[in-house]
Amino acid sequence: MAQLPIPVTEILKLLPHRYPFLLVDRVLAYEKDSSLTAIKNVTFNEPFFQGHFPDKPIMPGVLILEAMAQAGGLLLGLSREGLGDKLFMFTGINNAKFRRPVVPGDQLTLECFEAKQKLSLWRMKGRATVNGELACEAELTAAIVDRDKM
Repeated sequence: MAQLPIPVTEILKLLPHRYPFLLVDRVLAYEKDSSLTAIKNVTFNEPFFQGHFPDKPIMPGVLILEAMAQAGGLLLGLSREGLGDKLFMFTGINNAKFRRPVVPGDQLTLECFEAKQKLSLWRMKGRATVNGELACEAELTAAIVDRDKM
């Protein structure tokens, strides 16, 4: 098991995303093949706030979903060894619901749980909260693919 909390320097070894698209700052909790809890610190300096929206900055819902998908990728990456030549491709989302806006200064807690694998496909539930208040929830699916076949 990885030493918790897992800082961004270790996250960079597991995810191919880089600034400005890396949306996970730290992993707080992890249970192999089952669940992961991570955080995203939402700051006013995020590039998307320039246009979404200039007078009322709100984190785009699609980026909240992407942050949950990245947390799911971390769950899969930590649960499986020898995946250095693989990518986790976000393949689907079901039942996405947005409950509150996410704004600068919020700390988004990202949870992925009930992860299940069937062949190279994974299905899991995701939830994003701010101070315990639900911001977004969805069912996520991802596929493990070879990097060189992209």
